Amino acid sequence: MTVEGTAQRKNARASSKRTTAKKATSAKKASPAKARNSGRPDQAEQDQLVQLLTPEGKRVEHPDYAIDLSAEELRGLYRDMVLTRKFDAEATTLQRQGELGLWASLLGQEAAQIGSGRALRDDDYVFPTYREHGVAWCRGVDPTNLLGMFRGVNHGGWDPNTNNFHLYTIVIGSQTLHATGYAMGVQKDGADSAVIAYFGDGASSQGDVAESFTFSAVYNAPVVFFCQNNQWAISEPTEKQTRVPLYQRARGFGFPGVRVDGNDVLACLAVTRAALERARTGQGPMLIEAFTYRMGAHTTSDDPTKYRADEERAAWEAKDPILRLRTYLEAEGIVDEAYLASIDEESETLGKRVRDAVRAMPDPDTMAIFENVYADGHALVDEERAQFAAYQASFADADLVAEGN
Repeated sequence: MTVEGTAQRKNARASSKRTTAKKATSAKKASPAKARNSGRPDQAEQDQLVQLLTPEGKRVEHPDYAIDLSAEELRGLYRDMVLTRKFDAEATTLQRQGELGLWASLLGQEAAQIGSGRALRDDDYVFPTYREHGVAWCRGVDPTNLLGMFRGVNHGGWDPNTNNFHLYTIVIGSQTLHATGYAMGVQKDGADSAVIAYFGDGASSQGDVAESFTFSAVYNAPVVFFCQNNQWAISEPTEKQTRVPLYQRARGFGFPGVRVDGNDVLACLAVTRAALERARTGQGPMLIEAFTYRMGAHTTSDDPTKYRADEERAAWEAKDPILRLRTYLEAEGIVDEAYLASIDEESETLGKRVRDAVRAMPDPDTMAIFENVYADGHALVDEERAQFAAYQASFADADLVAEGN
C-alpha cells in the first residue's frame, strides 16, 4: 500500500462526506410540508383505494363493494354532510368568540363520518373520539349536546345508551379498548349487533390500539375499527408514524384491512356496511382506513400554517366531499336549485339554534364536584368543600351571583 494510494482514498472519503453533508443540509432546508405529495397516494396505493365516486363527481364501480341507493337516500347523504359542516363551522366560530373553551373541527371529513354513520343499524354501538360530530348526527344525538363538554358545563350531555353512541373520548386511542371489550360482551350475549370504534392516524401509534387489535382478533370480536387517516396527528404527518399504509397493519394481527377514499361518501357507506355485516355474522374484526384530509386545524388551539403547506390544502380542497356528491347529484338530475336552496336555508336555521342553545346553557353548580366522591362522605372532602365555599363567598359579587343577577 503506497502513501499516494492512501492519500487518494482519504481524499475520496472526505469528498464523499462533503457530498453527503451537502445533501443532508439541502434536505434539512426543504420544507417538510412541501416535500409531501399533497396527500395524493402513489399509483400502487391508488389501485388499492376503494372508490365509487371520483373527485370529479363521476360514478364508478368496484368489484367488491357495490351499492345501490335511491334518489331519496342520495339526497339524504348530501343533506347530512351540509348540515354537519354548518354545525361544525358554527362551533368553530363560537369558540373564537369565547363561548367554547376548545373545538375539534371535522372539516373535510364529512364523507367518512356520514358514510360510515349511515351504515350502522340502530342496535350497533359506537365508540367515538372527540371529532365524530357527523357520526353523532347520524345517531340522532342533538348537536347542541356535543357542545356542553367544550363549554365546560357537563361531561358529555347525553345518555350513551339512548342512541348507542358513547360519550366523546379525549384520551387518545383508549376507546378502541372499550369497543373491543363491549364487542366481546355482545358476542357472549349472543346478539347479532356490531360495534364500531373511531380513531385517527395518530391514535394508531398508541399501544391501546395494538392491544385492541390483538384481543379482537384472538376472540373474534364483532368490532370494526374505523381509522380516519386525515394525515396529520396534530403537526406530525402520517409518514413519520408508519412505513406502510395503515390498513395493512391489520394483516399482522390476523384480520383484514381495507383502504377507502375517505372523501367519497358512497364508498365509505358501502365498505362500512360490508365490514359491519361481516362482524355481525361471526367473521371477526376488520380495519377500515378512510384516506381523507383534515382541512382545518387539529383543534382551535392549533395553527396548521406553521407545519403545513398551503399547496397541500389546496390540492385536497379540489376533492371536497360535499362538492363531489353535489356535482354527481346535479349531473344525474337528482337535485335541483330549489332543493339545494332548501338545504341552505335549513343549515342557517340549524346555525341559529346552535348559537342560541350554547349561550343559554346554564353554568354548572360549582359545588357539584364534591358530590359522589365517596358513598358515605369523607372528612377531607367535607373540609375541602367548606374551604371552596368560603373562597367563592369571598368575591365582591358573590351575593349577586347567588341571587341570579
